Amino acid sequence: MVCPGSFDPVTNGHLDIIGRAARLYDEVVVAVLVNSSKAGLFTIDERLDMLREVTKQYPNVRVEAFQGLLVDFCKANDIDAVVKGIRAASDFDYELQMAQMNVGLAGVETLFMATNPLYSFVSSSLIKDVAKWGGDVTQHVPELVATRLHERLAGRSQ
Repeated sequence: MVCPGSFDPVTNGHLDIIGRAARLYDEVVVAVLVNSSKAGLFTIDERLDMLREVTKQYPNVRVEAFQGLLVDFCKANDIDAVVKGIRAASDFDYELQMAQMNVGLAGVETLFMATNPLYSFVSSSLIKDVAKWGGDVTQHVPELVATRLHERLAGRSQ
């Protein structure tokens, strides 16, 4: 089972999906997309480090980076299923198209997991925006991530 994303940064919503998948599957690979055409707030190495730290309680979770098509990563790692968290109908509309393409390209199935209502509005983009303007995001991200966000964004607001 693979749980893909950019995780820039990882949120409690991400961790909820990862943790629930880890209880259901023998192995969960958290796959961090390397998108060279998009500059993230955190580098790939920083995201990998944060994810490894905040998922260390799950012995069956490993964190890796990948480039290109998710289905190619899945084939190379003998993974036949993807798990995606769904916050709202708009998420489902987009993710369904990707799921249909992935099964058509490589037979990789996608399983949709409803997000815990506590995290239904949380996204990495929203977290970065709130943190940028000095808002408190501590209840929406792990403590390590809140600290790193504060350090990275100190003096950038306004």
